[in-house]
Amino acid sequence: MAIKHLAPIALAALLASCGGSGNDDNASDLIVDTNPNSCQVLASNGSSVTVGSGLAGDPAAPEAASGYRLGYKAKYSNSYMVVANTPLASKAGCEVLKAGGTAADAAVAVQAVLGLVEPQSSTIAGSAFMMYYDAKTQKITAYDGRETAPAAATGYYLVRQDQQTQGSATPVPSARRSGRSIGVPGVMRMLDLAHNEHGKLAWNKLFDEGINLADKGFLIPARLGGAISSNASSLALDANAMATYFHSDGTPRAAGETMTNAPYARTLRILADQGADALYTGELAKNIVAKAAQSVGDDPAKTPITPSLMTLQDLAAYQAKKREPVCSTYRGSYHVCTMAPPSSGGIAIAQALGILGNFNLGAYGPTNPSNEGGIPSVMGVHLVSEAERLAYADRDLYVADTDFVALPGKGVASMLSPDYLKLRASLISPDKSMGTASAGDFGTPAAGVGKSEEHGTTHLSIVDAYGNVVSMTSTVESSMGSFHMVDGFLLTNQLTDFSSQPVDGAGNAVANAVAGGKRPRSTMAPTLVFRGTQPGDFLMATGSPGGGTIIQYVLKTVVGALDWGLDAQQATSLVDFGASNSVTTNVDGANTTLDLTALVAGLKAKGHTVSTSAQSSGISTIMRVKKNGAMMLEGGVDPRREGIILGDGAM
Repeated sequence: MAIKHLAPIALAALLASCGGSGNDDNASDLIVDTNPNSCQVLASNGSSVTVGSGLAGDPAAPEAASGYRLGYKAKYSNSYMVVANTPLASKAGCEVLKAGGTAADAAVAVQAVLGLVEPQSSTIAGSAFMMYYDAKTQKITAYDGRETAPAAATGYYLVRQDQQTQGSATPVPSARRSGRSIGVPGVMRMLDLAHNEHGKLAWNKLFDEGINLADKGFLIPARLGGAISSNASSLALDANAMATYFHSDGTPRAAGETMTNAPYARTLRILADQGADALYTGELAKNIVAKAAQSVGDDPAKTPITPSLMTLQDLAAYQAKKREPVCSTYRGSYHVCTMAPPSSGGIAIAQALGILGNFNLGAYGPTNPSNEGGIPSVMGVHLVSEAERLAYADRDLYVADTDFVALPGKGVASMLSPDYLKLRASLISPDKSMGTASAGDFGTPAAGVGKSEEHGTTHLSIVDAYGNVVSMTSTVESSMGSFHMVDGFLLTNQLTDFSSQPVDGAGNAVANAVAGGKRPRSTMAPTLVFRGTQPGDFLMATGSPGGGTIIQYVLKTVVGALDWGLDAQQATSLVDFGASNSVTTNVDGANTTLDLTALVAGLKAKGHTVSTSAQSSGISTIMRVKKNGAMMLEGGVDPRREGIILGDGAM
């Protein structure tokens, strides 16, 4: 194995970690960086600080759980970079990249830490979508690690305890808190698939940081502390959750306290030693099925819980899938690729961009972008929001798991047809909001509209020293999922992303209805952008959590970079704005230092109903740009969450 390096290094530890379950072909020509300042941050006194050290300037120290962090500027790296929504996860990924790992290797390490330090948003028993760019082959792969419904589930799984009996009692204590919301997990099989194809380092070495943190402890971030407190009554029904997140007297663990999770460390050791299959067969699988089937709470009142119908066979049969990415050309200058169904996010992003391509959007950029991305213009927000209304209308009616429900017409080709999108663009008035939009007509039979969205989600973007790129969105659904906890990790409530009823009021079948083995529709939209009209010249990786508003967060970031020339941080920090298919247009009020009065008044003059509630995006952006005559990686992290940027020189 040839070893390349960015600085003189000692190789013994690294060589011991290579090989094993990694891709043997990819294990050659390892690029290793032992610059002691890599994967660190600068403190206010200018010294380098290791993330998680607890020293002054450590970004892993708890900070405000909401609000807006002022003053963030783009950071730059020479070779590799990771941006995640919690500092310890960024550190785990960066250390893997520093050791010569690929973006796929780093994603495994990041996910292992997320399930520990950001369990309100992500879990190893959850789901994820990943866009992966292989620089050597210039190929983009869309990896689908979305949960599935148990084989026994029917369209009434979420609303009838007895699925066959009309008028049957609904799941208790609620659909979310019951076992019925728990899907067959997908993220670990997805990561295993990606690692087998693109990994360089051994699988069993990618869990070390997660194990170390779970064993030795970490400071509880403020967002996690807030999630524990706000979800206390639901977590109280689960003895494992109480033992993990609460003191012996029943009081919740708070931000800033040191927390360990010995069961989680044990689970990671099992996954490291036995591979991802350990979650789908054997002891861990049995424990997941038993926990999902719990019918009585662990609380003193023994609260009844409607159990899941998940079986060991459901777990053993789960398969992560490779999908054809949804790709389109934007303004003849950019190649944009994002996630395919069962996510609706990719098609909506591509449709909105195709619609916006009919307008001179570049003329309507934000004012003073050096100040936190600036204040968006009235016309800029208007055009983007109207394009989104049209895209959401198609999304709500047509998009679901295409293994079960076909897209209309000729599928993606019809929904992204330039002629179709030009027709949709003609519905936009420059002077008046449409309020709500109707879905396009593809000549298909009538269908029922189904709306659903996830809430507990996180995003990570990674570029490695080989030029490979990951954009990955991972989710537990709502904050802390279903509140069922086993072996140190939470189980999701992902199945509530299905439409609760299989038909609408008119009796039309809803595309996103529950069915055995089906994957619930998502809004997650991990996105990659390339210069030109095909992959090869990587420009941008971005994505965000945010439930049904993910489409809005990602689109404003892409438009900010491509149409308005914002750098990675400016595009990420820029005021979140947009609309689903409703009369309400969102204008993020998180940054209270910006005066949005004129923007809001201008939108209202065009007929928009405006919400200025603070948004909770978690956009993670990496761009490849020319700086000082050299190509560098430029990072942007969302100031609305707790994340950081790390890399070789990203300080």
